[in-house]
Amino acid sequence: MKTMRAFAGGLIVLLMACGNAHAFDAAAVPDIKRTKLGMYLSSQEAAKLVDQNTSKALFLDIRTPAEVAFLGMPAQADANVPYMKEPDFPAWDGAKATLKLELNPDFLPEVRHRLAAKGLKATDTIVLICRSGDRSAAAANLLAEAGFKNVYSVVDGYEGDLAKDGPKAGLRAVNGWKNAGLPWSYKLDKAKMYKLEN
Repeated sequence: MKTMRAFAGGLIVLLMACGNAHAFDAAAVPDIKRTKLGMYLSSQEAAKLVDQNTSKALFLDIRTPAEVAFLGMPAQADANVPYMKEPDFPAWDGAKATLKLELNPDFLPEVRHRLAAKGLKATDTIVLICRSGDRSAAAANLLAEAGFKNVYSVVDGYEGDLAKDGPKAGLRAVNGWKNAGLPWSYKLDKAKMYKLEN
């Protein structure tokens, strides 16, 4: 009887662990990628969660349309809803040595629109992916401030983190959706693109 209870107890712990198997360890998330909700996924976990909950989750690629056009998009993504956008007139960001981006004022309304189009509510699961996990964290925080409670950030993003050393130093070759060999395509679906549904 004692052995049976120990087995049952171990089985319960195992089942509980499997239930959270898709949740990335929050302690391993760098500060810049942390969110107010503390809900994180690796790209592999995101693919699995979305595949298992296709009708109950909204998977958004929040990169700019230019990034999506030139680098492709996850096959499972429901839509491209950019969190940031290129300004009307290009401007240089000296600190980052790149062109500046600005917040997309349509981000929240477009997320709500995409939820409604899929028959989902603000309480349903939303998964956000950007290039490397920084913008998806910021976007998850904006959604949390707007009252959304179930928003995951993909911490390694679409392209992954920069390799710090070795032959690929400086390249986004460490992790990420594409580096994991997850399904993606350069061929885009017009209905999924920001402001191009019709």
